Amino acid sequence: MKARNDEKMAPETGGVLLDRPLEWFHHKSLPTWGYEKEQTDTFALLHPKCEEPGKAYPLYVVFHSAGHDVYSAVGCTWLPGNHDIYHTPDDMFGLYLDCRQHTGDWWWGGNSAVDIIDAKREGVEKQPVENRVIATIEWVIEQYSIDTERVYAVGNSMGGSGALGIAMCRGDLFAAVKVNVPAGVRHMAARCCLDRELPEGFVIPDPPVLVDYSAQDDVWSTGHQVLYRGMKDKKYALMGYFGEFGHCNNDSEIHKVNDLVHSFDIFDIRLSEPYPVFTFAQTDDQIPWADDGTIVHHDAGQVNAFFRWSDFKESETSLSLSLRLLAQDEWASRVTFPESSKTDISFRRLKTCKFVSGDKVAWEFGEESGTSVADENGLVTIHGITVEKAQKVLKVYKIEKNKKIGVK
Repeated sequence: MKARNDEKMAPETGGVLLDRPLEWFHHKSLPTWGYEKEQTDTFALLHPKCEEPGKAYPLYVVFHSAGHDVYSAVGCTWLPGNHDIYHTPDDMFGLYLDCRQHTGDWWWGGNSAVDIIDAKREGVEKQPVENRVIATIEWVIEQYSIDTERVYAVGNSMGGSGALGIAMCRGDLFAAVKVNVPAGVRHMAARCCLDRELPEGFVIPDPPVLVDYSAQDDVWSTGHQVLYRGMKDKKYALMGYFGEFGHCNNDSEIHKVNDLVHSFDIFDIRLSEPYPVFTFAQTDDQIPWADDGTIVHHDAGQVNAFFRWSDFKESETSLSLSLRLLAQDEWASRVTFPESSKTDISFRRLKTCKFVSGDKVAWEFGEESGTSVADENGLVTIHGITVEKAQKVLKVYKIEKNKKIGVK
C-alpha cells in the first residue's frame, strides 16, 4: 500500500493459523482512493506453510462475500468445506481483504448485484474500492517475497463480483481469476466494456484468464449472460461452468451437480506467458441465462472446459503452441469427454510476436492450414480448427509479400 509518509504499517504479529504465520493490518483510507469519508480498513496476510527465506511465493487474493468480513473469511479456513475458495494453498501467501467499512459500494464498485443503482458509476472510471485494493496488493508485493508472475484473485458471491470487477481489468497485475457464484457482473461489465465498445482512448491490458462457476437456480446469477457473451465477443479467455447448485460455497456439494468446476488449474497461468482464447467451440454447452432474464434450461454444462495448451513459443514473426483436449483419465467426472472439438482460437499477452491491424498470417495445425488477418485491435483469430485428444502443434507465421516470415 502507498501508505502516508508518517505512517508505518505495523502488523499484529504472533498469530498462527493451521501452522502458518498470520498477520493483521489496520490503516486509514487515503484521500487519493476517492472515499467521501476516512475510514479504518483491515486486511490479513497468511504466510506459506513452510516459508523459505529468499524464496518468492504466489499471492492468493481473497474477496469475501456480503455475509462475511475479513475476520470471518479467515475463520472459515479452519474447516474444509467451509467456503472452499477462501482456503489459500499451503505454498502461497494469502491476502484477505475487507470491505465492511465501506458500505457505500462494498466490492460491487457502486453497482448493485443485479441492476445499476448509480448510473454515473456505470462508466469505465476506477472506483474507490478498486483504488484501495490495488494499493493494498502493491504494498504487499513491495514488502514481502511475492512472485509477481503468480498473483491470483478469487472470490465468493459478492466477493466474486468484486474479483471480476477489480481484477479482470488489471491483466498487468493478475495472472488469473477464479470466482464462485459471483453476485452480479455489472462492475466488470462496466470496467471491461463487456456489452459496449471501448470508449476512444480507453485501453485495458489483456485480461487474466477467468474461471467462473455459477448456478442458474441462484437469483444472484441474474444477468450472467452478459459475462459469457461479453467474454466471447471481446475474445477474452473464459472457462465457464454452471449447474443447479444454488448459492453454494462447498466444493463437495457443487461437484454433485458439476464435477468439472475445478478441472482447470489457474495456478498454471503466469503473468508474462501468452495464452490462447477459445471461442465458438463445438463442445460448448448452451448457457442457461437468457437476455430476458429467464432460464432456458436446467442442465449442468460448461464453456471451453476441455481445452488445454502448453509450450507456447514466440519469435518476432511467428508463434507456436501445443493444443489438445482434456482426457478422461486426467479428471474424474461423470461427463463423457469429447474426442474432438472445432473452435476459433485467438492469442493474448503476446510479448514478442506483435500484430497490428491488417497483418496477414498463415497457420498450420496438423493436416489443416489456412490464413487469417489481424483485426482492428491487432488480434489474430484462427477460425474453425479441430482440436483433438492427441496433442498437435499450431504454428502461425506472419506473411509479407506472400511469403511466410521466419520459415526456412
